[in-house]
Amino acid sequence: MLADLMAGAVEDAEARAAVRPIAEVERAALAQTPALDALAALAPADRVKIIAEVKRASPSRGDLAAIPDPAHQASLYEQGGASAISVLTEGRRFKGSLADLEAVRASVALPVLRKDFIATPYQVLEARASGADLVLLIVAALEQPLLVELHDLVRQLGMTPLVETHSADELARAADLGARLIGVNARNLFTFELDRDLFGRLADSFPADAVKIAESAVLQPADVRHYRDAGADVVLVGEALVTGDPVATLRSFLEVGS
Repeated sequence: MLADLMAGAVEDAEARAAVRPIAEVERAALAQTPALDALAALAPADRVKIIAEVKRASPSRGDLAAIPDPAHQASLYEQGGASAISVLTEGRRFKGSLADLEAVRASVALPVLRKDFIATPYQVLEARASGADLVLLIVAALEQPLLVELHDLVRQLGMTPLVETHSADELARAADLGARLIGVNARNLFTFELDRDLFGRLADSFPADAVKIAESAVLQPADVRHYRDAGADVVLVGEALVTGDPVATLRSFLEVGS
């Protein structure tokens, strides 16, 4: 599944590059308003922080919500107390786009994450050109030299890399990068099975200066409490926010995470 998602995302990026050459995208990236400081926004505090996700569908769950107006959805997240917004820009299985990212960026004052299957410098430049403040890098999908290259490029462009891991070995690779924002995804991207306790088993292995982010398997306040008790500084939430009342759901999640 992961290999298929990565290959599709790269193929789609190559198609965009045939229309909009990398030099043009780079100029747009460098001309963008400077990225917001996501590390400051997500820094550990006396309560959990939430990255709220604009997510229409997923390979594991199928269609979740139509979200005809992603900017409005993001505005509700901001109203509910989110600390950052994640936007799925992968089009094949998640039904997202860079247009969604641009709409969200124009509607909120929070840091915005491009969540996609990033494997090329072109995609990183696209993210900045579209106004992203953070870019997801999935350790399982990238050989270490490419991971280092992309991580460095994200930082050179003023953005913050969110380095996603799924095992102790991947967490060690993230630490070797000097990553400051590290996530543990409870969903295995090879099998798409969930392991809600994975974050807790890895929490003590995070670098001392890293922000600890728990991803996936969050449907109710008890799930947020579970991750907070295990040491999470930040929880990334998608499905629960697009299938219910996002403002009320966010507030209930934040209430139990203090």
